[in-house]
Amino acid sequence: MRVVHGQEIFGVEIDAETRCGHWNSPLDIIALKFKCCGRWYPCFDCHTAVADHEPLVWPSDEFHEKAVLCGACGEQVSIESYLGSDSRCPACAASFNPGCAKHYHLYFEKL
Repeated sequence: MRVVHGQEIFGVEIDAETRCGHWNSPLDIIALKFKCCGRWYPCFDCHTAVADHEPLVWPSDEFHEKAVLCGACGEQVSIESYLGSDSRCPACAASFNPGCAKHYHLYFEKL
């Protein structure tokens, strides 16, 4: 666990911008609040590594929830804003990894 922007981030080898031992390119700067436990993790693999329970995806009727943390500025972003962000933080314009879209099904209910 590491505190980043005042939030406890759980996982493996977390840096000051929420990168982890699994995903650590310059663009891997988000943490996600998992629906199942309300804890922040940099990625699904970190949740698998340290949580003692199965993950749950966020249902589409809860996409208004602030469940994405920008590792660059600390802004908590709603799921709907994140999904519509064009891979940039809506607060500071830091670039997010567009490849994360390949894994949305692990975190968010399909629309």
